[in-house]
Amino acid sequence: MPRTADKTDIPRRLAEAGYLLFTRFGYNATGIQQITDQAGVPKGSFYNHFDSKDAFAAQIIRNYAAWVDQAWAQCLADAPPDALGAIRHTFTRFIAHHGNTQCQGCLVGNFAAEVAESSANCRAVLQACMDAWRVRLAELIARAQQEGSVRRDVDAAVLSALFWDAWEGALLRMKIAQSTDPLQQTTHLLIDHLLAQPTRADARI
Repeated sequence: MPRTADKTDIPRRLAEAGYLLFTRFGYNATGIQQITDQAGVPKGSFYNHFDSKDAFAAQIIRNYAAWVDQAWAQCLADAPPDALGAIRHTFTRFIAHHGNTQCQGCLVGNFAAEVAESSANCRAVLQACMDAWRVRLAELIARAQQEGSVRRDVDAAVLSALFWDAWEGALLRMKIAQSTDPLQQTTHLLIDHLLAQPTRADARI
């Protein structure tokens, strides 16, 4: 490996390699040697930057969460001005992303299924990440409620939590089906039925 004066070069290369391998093979099936080989760095350099594979995985989750934050901001930058339209626009873009990446799924969801029980460190980072996503969507839902486009009989935070739970479940089904159809079906039900204002007929049920 050629020497570099950039102290961020090796951590960046390790992080890129880790994300690629964790996404493709999962946490347990990926070893440190594979990560350093993919990054093109000596295995010993891994421990110069990370105390353990567990600590490294937690950082990869943080990096992924930061990427999602940026993607969310980019979606909102060119979204319709109304909150419900912004929600629809954002998740339509997310569905397109998953289609373009061959239905690999969400790294947070994948890690939650694989390491949440065995790693307290990763579990805490995953929880913080999911909590932030729920808050962000709840803010949009609350604005849509004020605009009159979303039901007001259920708290925005509750709707947001259910929305994300359904979305993550649809992502798992997407990986099995190798199709974004589950995402499209789920978001349609969530946006056009779950969030929709109850009709008079619904109120009588």
